[in-house]
Amino acid sequence: MQALASNISDTARWVAVYRAMETERPDALFRDPFASRLAGPRGRDIAARMPKAMRRNVWPMVMRTKAVDDLLADALSGGADRVLNLAAGLDTRPYRLELPPSLVWVEADLPAILAEKEQALSCESPRCRVVREAVDLSDREARRALFDRAFQGARRAVVITEGLLVYWSEQEVRGLAEDLAETSAARTWLTDLVSPSVLRMLRQEVNHRLSPDAEMRFAPADGAAFFRASGWAATSVRSLLREAFRFRRLPLLLRPFALFPEPDPARPGEKPWSCVVRLDRT
Repeated sequence: MQALASNISDTARWVAVYRAMETERPDALFRDPFASRLAGPRGRDIAARMPKAMRRNVWPMVMRTKAVDDLLADALSGGADRVLNLAAGLDTRPYRLELPPSLVWVEADLPAILAEKEQALSCESPRCRVVREAVDLSDREARRALFDRAFQGARRAVVITEGLLVYWSEQEVRGLAEDLAETSAARTWLTDLVSPSVLRMLRQEVNHRLSPDAEMRFAPADGAAFFRASGWAATSVRSLLREAFRFRRLPLLLRPFALFPEPDPARPGEKPWSCVVRLDRT
């Protein structure tokens, strides 16, 4: 079977389809007027050919976007003056959110996806200053050099890794956590996590449809506590299941599960669990 997503950048087009779907709802939790344009025919084709269960259950992607939006707003209201979005893909937050014009927003990703995005948004104006950095984030030396540039002049920076870590190994994620902890300006980190049981379900449904470099790998058994040894502590955890229930995005058959106690974010164990977490420097 030919891979639906040939690389991680293709998954950005796939997720943009779900942002476009939410935007079209009259009760949309967020509005991304650029998502459909950025997804393009390629993104819509990937979404249409995904397994039926994935097509029906778009709520995790929607709630992940909503949770990052909300946690980012909290960080900015707390005095953050820089945002570094790693693997920014086709994210359009600098264009769709209310942001202070003085904010510097740095997007880092592979050259091709950034060039595609820049062309598609060439006639649009961001709400703040946007800087794009073409870099292979798996190259540790290149990544460290990026941090030197991206954090220059910043006092309280927020780092976003939405939809990135799941594609990396534990060793790679630990290296990133250590590198960020060594950078004094990086104070807050927003990321998403899944438990090992959710990762197994995703692998069963999706991995065989993805190319090897787009396979999902990271799901720490100790959840948000994974980052503690690298100098990061979880200060806010948003369960995607609970958020979907609260905002009426959870399918009817799953709603009873939202009434059960949530797993401990530091010990999710074998329970299905996914979240967006805010990490702060310890």
